[in-house]
Amino acid sequence: MRRLFCLVGLALLASAGAQDLKKCGGVAGPPTWVRSGVYSGTLGPKAVTLALDRQNADANRYFYVGRAGDLRLTAFHSGETLILQEEVRKSLASASVVTGCFTLTRVDGVLRGSWKAPGAASPLKVSLEPLNVAQLPLKLPSSPGLLKLRRSDPLAFVKLNRAWAVALDTQSVREPLSGLTYPRVPGAGAALRAALQDRLLLNAVDALECVSSLPEDMLGEGYTLNATVTLLTPRLLSLREDVYYFCGGAHPDNFSVGLILDRMTGQPVPLAALWPSLTPSRLKTLYLAASAADPVSECDDVLRDMEGSYAVSLGSGGLTLTPDGLPHVYSACAESVTVPYGQLRRGANTASRYFADLYPK
Repeated sequence: MRRLFCLVGLALLASAGAQDLKKCGGVAGPPTWVRSGVYSGTLGPKAVTLALDRQNADANRYFYVGRAGDLRLTAFHSGETLILQEEVRKSLASASVVTGCFTLTRVDGVLRGSWKAPGAASPLKVSLEPLNVAQLPLKLPSSPGLLKLRRSDPLAFVKLNRAWAVALDTQSVREPLSGLTYPRVPGAGAALRAALQDRLLLNAVDALECVSSLPEDMLGEGYTLNATVTLLTPRLLSLREDVYYFCGGAHPDNFSVGLILDRMTGQPVPLAALWPSLTPSRLKTLYLAASAADPVSECDDVLRDMEGSYAVSLGSGGLTLTPDGLPHVYSACAESVTVPYGQLRRGANTASRYFADLYPK
């Protein structure tokens, strides 16, 4: 949730101030005939896909096919004509400026009209037809996350619904638009493959949102994912995701996610299913005991005052804990520690089907 709040906040900041702009004319808001939905077609010689949302003005946006970033739109109208004002931040310190004006009318369900950049000699022709996203064929294997994305964010679904490439070493797959990669697991069943696909989809959505939030002069920045398998046993798979991002806010940031999955079902395995005794307070005690922070350092004070919230993953040597709730200014204090399995054995769930994977005879 931390990264979603951050990225959504940045998207709102990116459009802040744009609501005071009015360079394309018209009255605020779309005409009454506009319905929420996705449209695809052409803007001049280029293919585009556009989303309109009557309930959420921040969801009005479009993208050029093959590009990662969205261009945000503010809706106006003049009579029955829909006017969409394209707004872009040129630099981090600047407010949004108007970079184009759509003027569209509805003809037999198709949006037709023009797009014109400020100062341009002549407009470009626009033709957009409704796109039934629910009926688009899946170009990835069906998975809960992919189907949810089609319902909740159809524009992102249109972007990401494309085949992924397998790396030459066959150890990872690559999502082509965001450029993010994710590990493959040899011999994984359909359920586990779906779970891993959904993790990459989730990160790819955040990466594209990050790119869309950046001003034009910072498009080399963005969202980097390093995902690794930390443990693979007959019944368990554990991974760690380390994300580094700069989406146009005050500073770059990072976070880590630990995952423990059932290798057969792909479902998360709660830490309490392995060690019922590992409450948040117990995790904090274990972390502080293993931490290398100097007892008189600022980090030691911060770590002792923090809530017991950690990214948790399994490795060959034990349980790895990384604080995931520290303020950015103290992020350097979030060192990972590993608690050996032997130290945790007394509190392990011996009846768990995973016990033998962690404590083989």
